[in-house]
Amino acid sequence: MVLLEFSMSPMSQGESVSKYVARSLDIIDRSGLPYRLTPMGTIIEGEWDEVMAVVDQCFKLMSSDCSRVSTTIRVDYRQGRSGALDGKVAAVEEKLGRKLRT
Repeated sequence: MVLLEFSMSPMSQGESVSKYVARSLDIIDRSGLPYRLTPMGTIIEGEWDEVMAVVDQCFKLMSSDCSRVSTTIRVDYRQGRSGALDGKVAAVEEKLGRKLRT
């Protein structure tokens, strides 16, 4: 199972790119995979092929009408582990003995 964090945005569409990011989030949401949207990117949890397929779909859609696309990807793989999207935060909160403002 992997956690994949990525940020993808067009560099050729001016300052405000939220409409392009929204299209990617539609793909991510419809994938059925667990995810978290953050102000700087999105984290998806799933098997390697599943999460990479989502990134590929997002790239293909964005590059279809954007001449330059910037993408950053980070991956955390841990064999046999699922639920890391919530579990990692819960483990830190447990150590602190309190909930965090996430």
